[in-house]
Amino acid sequence: MDNLVDGLVSIVRTISQILTAGIAIAAFSLLLYGLSFNLRDRVARSFAWIMFCLVIIFSTESFTATTTNAQTINMWLRIQWVGIILLPPSYLNFSDALLATTGLPSRWRRKWAIRVSNFISLLLVILLATPWFLGPLVVDKPPAPHFEPKILTELFTVYYVLIMVLSWINFIRAYRRTVTQSSKRRMLYLTVSAIAPAVGSFPFLLYGSNFASNEQLIFWTLATLTNLLLGVFLVVMAYAVAFFGVPWPDRVVKSRLFKWLLRGAITAILTLAVVTIVRRAGQAFGNPYNAFVPIVMVVMILVSEYAITMFYPYLEKWLFFSRDEEDFLMIRSLEDRIITRSDLKQFLEMVLAAVCDLLQASGAYLLEAGDEGLSEVIHTGEKHIYANQLIEIENLISDKEHTEDPIVWKKDVLLPIRNGSNGDTNILLGYLGVNDFAGQFPLEPDDSVALNTLIERSAMVLRDRQTQENLFRTFERLNPREELIQKLRAAGRFDRKGVLQDESSIKQSELTQAVKDALTHYWGGPKLTENPLLKFEIVKRELSEDEPNPANALRFVLKNAIEQIKPAGDRKYTGEWLLYNILELKFLEGKKVKEIAMKLALSEADLYRKQRVAIEAITKTIVQMELKCIGSKSE
Repeated sequence: MDNLVDGLVSIVRTISQILTAGIAIAAFSLLLYGLSFNLRDRVARSFAWIMFCLVIIFSTESFTATTTNAQTINMWLRIQWVGIILLPPSYLNFSDALLATTGLPSRWRRKWAIRVSNFISLLLVILLATPWFLGPLVVDKPPAPHFEPKILTELFTVYYVLIMVLSWINFIRAYRRTVTQSSKRRMLYLTVSAIAPAVGSFPFLLYGSNFASNEQLIFWTLATLTNLLLGVFLVVMAYAVAFFGVPWPDRVVKSRLFKWLLRGAITAILTLAVVTIVRRAGQAFGNPYNAFVPIVMVVMILVSEYAITMFYPYLEKWLFFSRDEEDFLMIRSLEDRIITRSDLKQFLEMVLAAVCDLLQASGAYLLEAGDEGLSEVIHTGEKHIYANQLIEIENLISDKEHTEDPIVWKKDVLLPIRNGSNGDTNILLGYLGVNDFAGQFPLEPDDSVALNTLIERSAMVLRDRQTQENLFRTFERLNPREELIQKLRAAGRFDRKGVLQDESSIKQSELTQAVKDALTHYWGGPKLTENPLLKFEIVKRELSEDEPNPANALRFVLKNAIEQIKPAGDRKYTGEWLLYNILELKFLEGKKVKEIAMKLALSEADLYRKQRVAIEAITKTIVQMELKCIGSKSE
């Protein structure tokens, strides 16, 4: 009978030790999760401190179980007490962060309570190095090594309980302040689950060592159940905290946390459990470090990662995306179906290579016709078309836009590429240029058919390129508003006033985008007539009976802002005048990019970079004008 009890105690103790190491792994994984995704949020930062304390407490407990040396055990147990002592102020700070997030920031009492608790914990950590705080170390008394209590230890117990009670008062207040049903439910999860780390981390052997030594099976059973519940509630607590400070939809938060736990903590815990069982089984047969230990470790990691890769998409769809399955399948299929600029370039390289092989030409190039004129998409061979040559080609084809015949430019031939979809062949997409091929038309019938096929392939690529550019621009227009909605949702999850936040405090870069849109449609268009800048006081101030048109008022404000960055003196084309010249030539005079680049002696890439700087400068000027207008209005 005694052998049976001893065997059960050994089994339950092994399970408890595995769970203890698993809690340390899970806490470390959740600590990394908080540091990776929502570190800017105070709730997440304070939760990370709690996870840090748990990592110290449970990892040192695991290390203690692997050694029999008294000095080593004493070192690990004292380090464990560092985590135990730091846990109460971490909880108090966490509860205060929750209250502040729900719209009730601390004025002075909670702040001072946190400061005092931090000071007391720091003092107790210093006392750990002295014999005054902890009693003598008990190593040879089952069920586990522990310290005997002293008066300061008992005072710490009172302090521990008092701080935890204060923390739960804040938890309950935060729960009562939440409004939405989902946020109230998550705050309830957080309030209840936060009990487990506080209770499960306290060293009960200080006061129950006699009972534990006499009833080891009961002790290890209780320890196993406690660790199991602690692991579960730790995940629930992390789930509730994961929604703080992030603008993502709920489904994304759940999916990201679940996948993080699967790939990190759960894989590591399963591997550790299997390896421990194999090692303990080998130890029972007199060979604790047999060859199966590393083999099982590697196999377990590979099998876990393989299972996650294969089955997680189905699990994710079932758990998180079941309600919006059709929408997400369509969006995710874009990643596989969409053709990137690199993909188009590779295909066009093959088309141009086929043209050169067919016509035995030294090179070829593809020109795209856009709103700002011709631009070179790609070329093969040594010849490259520069900006001044593109202007020359545009002047040549200006009166031949509707011709179907090849156009001769110097020694090259330009073949028109037109839109052949939906029977509409009147839209010019661009030109396929062939180097040094003038005068060699007409071609043989077979060559002509093959060349027409290649031109159709080029038209297909240019057409898809324009469609995808429109799609990307649509995404860019949608993104700021969708991001704003997500951030307002995040702000309003736990604070009833969160949805009333000013948009400018949510997304500052939207203003720069609004200025760019207004300048793009300076002479008319929806980006000007529907621009958010129309709500500015400086625009409203320009409205009058003589000028009731808001678009004209905004146009005047933009013109005035551009004039404010204009250097003193006569206009020049030097570096000092660069930003003004770009804005004046591009948006007010409507000149093409190639023409501006030539006039200012810049490359097109450099011109676009300077243009962004100029728009940012105009944005700052408009902000200053708006602030000045609001200030004068309030006076």
